[in-house]
Amino acid sequence: MQTITTLAQLRPAIATLREQGRVALVPTMGALHEGHLTLVRAARAAAPNVVVSIFVNPRQFGAGEDLDAYPRQMERDAGLLEAEGAALLWAPPPGEVYPEGYATNISVAGVSEGLCGADRPGHFDGVATVVCKLFNQVMPDMALFGEKDWQQLAVIRRMARDLDLTRPAVEAIRGVPIVREADGLAMSSRNAYLSAEQRVQAAALPRTMREAIAALGQGAEPAHALAELRDALRNAGFSQVDYAELRDADTLAARDPDDGTDRGNVRLFVAARIGTTRLIDNMALG
Repeated sequence: MQTITTLAQLRPAIATLREQGRVALVPTMGALHEGHLTLVRAARAAAPNVVVSIFVNPRQFGAGEDLDAYPRQMERDAGLLEAEGAALLWAPPPGEVYPEGYATNISVAGVSEGLCGADRPGHFDGVATVVCKLFNQVMPDMALFGEKDWQQLAVIRRMARDLDLTRPAVEAIRGVPIVREADGLAMSSRNAYLSAEQRVQAAALPRTMREAIAALGQGAEPAHALAELRDALRNAGFSQVDYAELRDADTLAARDPDDGTDRGNVRLFVAARIGTTRLIDNMALG
């Protein structure tokens, strides 16, 4: 596996890979876990050449968020990626991505609003900007993203469609299902911030979500089911519930599962804090 840190090195390396076949990109911020490695395996199943980027993007962290504390484990991550058969690790320093005088920002209206967009102003601008740059740098035939960050996936798809990014084509931006721990908690680099006690308490997040979905399926009023979910999380040790909402899977517009449309296209989105750690999850109703 090649490890490359400059655009001058990246472009000829990508050209060489493309001579050997299609290129799949897996963008990450490092601190890799089984969820990331599942993305790499899915990419390898779809294309002979897998490029993984590791870049802790400062533009998607807001004031008071954990940019400096975000785990950086480059040597460990590189070993994991080599073992999984990645062809190239793209690991640029911040100055290579945002050179001096950088002044361009991408903002995606609609799907970036509400949910995490409401609680983290500017976050999805940073995501859209860096992913667009990664697409232009690597020029992959496809890109794979985890469905745990469902809103992020929706933002990237809209950005690619609106900006006519034909490589990867919109249909080649692939979502990969959430990878969960044995107790149901979605895998996340931020899980490492939890104490042993908090880690046990965190299992209440997927459990209460499943309970709310079951209640909705049995005819519970959405407002009541979501209120019960919030109360259950607080009782389990979560200090704050940022949101618990039902949204359309594609447009992320607010949805009522009883409005007569397809329940299978409605998802439950939750963000809640335990200690200083903010956890997010989403599940389909159907």
